Amino acid sequence: MFIRRTPTRRNADGVAYHTFRLVESRREGARVRQSTLLNLGSAFDLPEPLWPDLCVRLAQLLGQRDDLHAANVPETVETLAQTLAARLIASRAEPLPECDFVEVDVSSLELTRPRSVGVEQVGLHALAQLEFEPLLESLGINAITRAMILAQVVARMAAPGSELATWRWLNDTSALGELLDLSFTDLSLMRLYRAGDVLLKHQEAIEAALFERVQSLFGLETTVTLYDLTNTYFEGAAALNPKARRGHSKEKRTDCTRKGHAGFVSR
Repeated sequence: MFIRRTPTRRNADGVAYHTFRLVESRREGARVRQSTLLNLGSAFDLPEPLWPDLCVRLAQLLGQRDDLHAANVPETVETLAQTLAARLIASRAEPLPECDFVEVDVSSLELTRPRSVGVEQVGLHALAQLEFEPLLESLGINAITRAMILAQVVARMAAPGSELATWRWLNDTSALGELLDLSFTDLSLMRLYRAGDVLLKHQEAIEAALFERVQSLFGLETTVTLYDLTNTYFEGAAALNPKARRGHSKEKRTDCTRKGHAGFVSR
């Protein structure tokens, strides 16, 4: 699908101008034929650099692409794409055939194995932007374990819980298995535990790679943040906490005789 600019002239006075058409290429056997889908007229004023974005968004709206996420296009392109898609759908509409209608008792309908898919798809998209799976593959992690790691990470985003709770969520609630082309019912809970062990084994390498990737994606600079915890107090004796010791209370907390002076550095 592309936009073609065609020069033409008015019959009355011979003045030259351009018309614009939305064109589609189709292969028929060994030949490629081009057909006009819509005549956009001579007043079509979308800047030419945005034409490819418009065609991609139109293909998405018409179901000709498998993208689950809408193309990131300017508002003007999105509005025009919605308008043109509606025109195309209307032009292809066929009269409804004669139908036999029957009544259905709505209360008799049953929903079988409902699954959530929204947050899972967003989580997988975020991990794809981080190039997380190629990172796991570069560490020598096999395909099944990589899929289980992805499942565990997405589950932490969608439904934080223990490994057992995660396993139940994957099997009973989520459609993540379909998105990963993985059948959790054919695997064991031990696979999930082992995936966690593999993550822990490669923790430093994964954290370093993800830190660099996030910096690259968002243009972030490395910063060091110091947290001042000198006003943190401990209630009770805190005898087993080596960081608890007597100190001066800026808040005049005479009822809390032990005071912590611990701080930590985070990046």
